Amino acid sequence: MRADLDIIKDWIPTGGRVLDLGCGDGELLSWLAEHRGVSGYGLEIDPEKIERCLDRGVNVIEQNLDDGLGNFGADTFDVVVMTQSLQALRYPDKVLSEMLRVGKHCIITFPNFGHWRCRVYLGGRGRMPVSDFLPYTWYNTPNIHFCTFEDFERLCGKLDARVMNRLAVDRHHRHGPASRIWPNLFGEIGIYRISGAGFTDHNVAI
Repeated sequence: MRADLDIIKDWIPTGGRVLDLGCGDGELLSWLAEHRGVSGYGLEIDPEKIERCLDRGVNVIEQNLDDGLGNFGADTFDVVVMTQSLQALRYPDKVLSEMLRVGKHCIITFPNFGHWRCRVYLGGRGRMPVSDFLPYTWYNTPNIHFCTFEDFERLCGKLDARVMNRLAVDRHHRHGPASRIWPNLFGEIGIYRISGAGFTDHNVAI
């Protein structure tokens, strides 16, 4: 399983209902259905990835995330997942608000533009960073809303969302001492578990 999915699978309860936004080929939902008895749906816009979801037996809906989640009622899902898509959305604040509406808990992963390599690249070269992890140039990148951990947590505060768990990991999804102490500087990828103001759950810890 993809490294970030291998981490977040332990944050998803057995037998729960899960909505996976930008589910790709359905790898996470397929594993959860087989090993955790999880049910739910994936949302995806790429026809080839949708076909792979169907081959895996994953319930998938062709849907653009920027169109919102109005086809789902409030608190329909135990967990709503969105991995590596936040920065590619036109309206990330609206999508995050919708995630909190339809799910009791939300799991989000995204690249941290405040990482020290990005700062050095931008400060030293005066150009937008290009790396193995961020391989696109500024004019052809699908990532249109870069943010830092601090930016994301401020947005959570604006939406009255509570950060329940946070992991700041490197590109290999390792969680070291430096990223624990200075996550916004040394974490390349953020892995967050959040909830709306009305939900509490202390069963999962980092």
